[in-house]
Amino acid sequence: MADMRLIVAGAGGRMGRALVRVISETPGTVLAGALEAPGSELLGKDAGVLAGLPANGVMLSADLWTLSANADGILDFTVPAATIANVAIAAERGLVHIVGTTGLSVSDMAVIKSVTSRAVVVQSGNMSLGINLLAALVKRVAQSLDESFDIEIVEMHHKAKIDAPSGTAFLLGEAAAAGRGIDLHARSARGRDGHTGARRPGDIGFAALRGGTVTGDHSVIFAGPMERIELTHRAEDRTMFAQGAVKAALWARGKAPGFYTMTDVLGLADF
Repeated sequence: MADMRLIVAGAGGRMGRALVRVISETPGTVLAGALEAPGSELLGKDAGVLAGLPANGVMLSADLWTLSANADGILDFTVPAATIANVAIAAERGLVHIVGTTGLSVSDMAVIKSVTSRAVVVQSGNMSLGINLLAALVKRVAQSLDESFDIEIVEMHHKAKIDAPSGTAFLLGEAAAAGRGIDLHARSARGRDGHTGARRPGDIGFAALRGGTVTGDHSVIFAGPMERIELTHRAEDRTMFAQGAVKAALWARGKAPGFYTMTDVLGLADF
């Protein structure tokens, strides 16, 4: 089979540059395009050079329609507005769409899912193997423990991160909620401040910390009577997210149209 031709959206950003590097190192994939926001000062720059590699002749462009004419997939770690703008074009062109963008709203997710009757979309708040294994464990533990064990999710990221809680924190929250059989949006506790009153039994709490250059730390705490269980993942380099995204793209190639997650990619659906 020919190499999978991949477009990197947000190719000038930190994740975009990591994706360009990982594609260059992954057999069976080739960089087919590098997308950046209209007006970016990086437009026209060489994607390889920006990623710390030799020049590869793939220049950053704001024209996804043109880039996608000769591509098989798009790796999208951008911002919600950009991802939503990419959805229709990716579906129209028949691209596998790997969505790692965080901060997506309920309405954003509805737009993404609206194309999956005719397109392949793999979406996750975190593309790493470790985090998705952690989510599977969180779901299992939440199934096993009753509401006498309170669930709190604590995450920390670098000071430049613009959304909170993180997409990964929500992924873990959704796993815990699924284990408990509850609706996360109805039962989450966020932004505690002032006289909040006692903790409501059964809620899933979130705390977001920001500072320094932290790639991503996440802990899920099950706090019960006289004992506490803590499940933790620490990300040391965003390259692991890029590797997961490329793995997802290769897995999704040739799949039937539909909405998939990293649970599907890693075979964890029945864990």
